[in-house]
Amino acid sequence: QLQLVESGGGLVQPGGSLRLSCAASGFTLDYYAIGWFRQAPGKEREGVSCISRRGSTTNYAGSVKGRFTISRDNAKNTVYLQMNSLKPEDTAVYYCAAAYGVGTWCSLDESYDYWGQGTQVTVSS
Repeated sequence: QLQLVESGGGLVQPGGSLRLSCAASGFTLDYYAIGWFRQAPGKEREGVSCISRRGSTTNYAGSVKGRFTISRDNAKNTVYLQMNSLKPEDTAVYYCAAAYGVGTWCSLDESYDYWGQGTQVTVSS
């Protein structure tokens, strides 16, 4: 069974940091581009960051550029999202998603095949 499992969410104060992990089971991430998305209460889900299958391409939403960093360790079958300088408006459920990747492709729109269940990130003092 193909699964993506997010972890690393929690409560953090403004200005703090968290690192989210997206671990795959049942398949190898080597062939997949990965996207991170988030959905805040009352808002639509939005793309946050993505990385191509070999990590040569990364993209970020303007609201997180310079604060978030996406990376992948294919040997561990895991993708990470390092989030620094967190703001209250970053509060959301964060999801990772996988799509069979071609070349340097990745996308911040929802053109992904497999989705995790999400992990809650709350930024509050």
